[in-house]
Amino acid sequence: MVGFKPTDVPPTATVKFLGAGTAACIADLITFPLDTAKVRLQIQGESQGAIRASTTAQYRGVLGTILTMVKTEGPGSLYSGLVAGLQRQMSFASVRIGLYDSVKQFYTKGSEHASIGSRLLAGCTTGALAVAVAQPTDVVKVRFQAQAQARGGSRRYQGTMDAYKTIAREEGLRGLWKGTLPNVARNAIVNCAELVTYDLIKDALLKAHLMTDDLPCHFTSAFGAGFCTTIIASPVDVVKTRYMNSATGQYASAGHCALTMLRKEGPQAFYKGFMPSFLRLGSWNVVMFVTYEQLKRALMAARTSGEVPF
Repeated sequence: MVGFKPTDVPPTATVKFLGAGTAACIADLITFPLDTAKVRLQIQGESQGAIRASTTAQYRGVLGTILTMVKTEGPGSLYSGLVAGLQRQMSFASVRIGLYDSVKQFYTKGSEHASIGSRLLAGCTTGALAVAVAQPTDVVKVRFQAQAQARGGSRRYQGTMDAYKTIAREEGLRGLWKGTLPNVARNAIVNCAELVTYDLIKDALLKAHLMTDDLPCHFTSAFGAGFCTTIIASPVDVVKTRYMNSATGQYASAGHCALTMLRKEGPQAFYKGFMPSFLRLGSWNVVMFVTYEQLKRALMAARTSGEVPF
């Protein structure tokens, strides 16, 4: 057995909730530059036609994007929006991941054998609930990641709280909830692909006795979940990013944004930033799920010994 051993008592809902938020923040701290590179690649060519964009692209590939940002904007640009990102994970991941097992048990009426349908339904439910809670933090995170500036140049927003206030003042409260519909769609898809795939791979490995319930099993399941999620969710993710970052009136709706992308840049636009998306989601899933599994066990061990009150 590698790491903390499973406890005899199943983790409580509170332990899962806190563990998921904390694990997601740790994963964000490690993978945030990849997420920023993904956003920059996704919005590239937004105001240009496909042909012109392909010949004047500022960013080329994951490493090229990161190096260009460091050279032109400084290393700190890779972590622009981190505060909002951590706020997002504490509110977002706690709900969509921490409540997944509880919602799954609700749909299966407490049965230990959950069908794929009940897992998918639970993933959609917690994914949509998480967006309802964390949408403003996601908007601010994307705005910070998308803004490019020269060293010493002016910023669109001076800080996280300034971003919330500025968006609310200039665009109304609706501005903080911009892109909610594509974000609900994206996170319902991501949550299902991510959590259900992790669940199924882990169950299959354990039932086939190929691995035991420890770190190698969690790593393998998380990596597979990250790959499947990237393939399924990339198109919706690109539309979500473009729409959230767009100027007021640029797109009439998320659907209009998708149609504009298709017409001006072609179908390949929906997979812009695929490699950083996979690198980010794959590494994020590995760090998050491995940390989450260990945190659950550590917190339950501490709870059993009376070191924590929950």
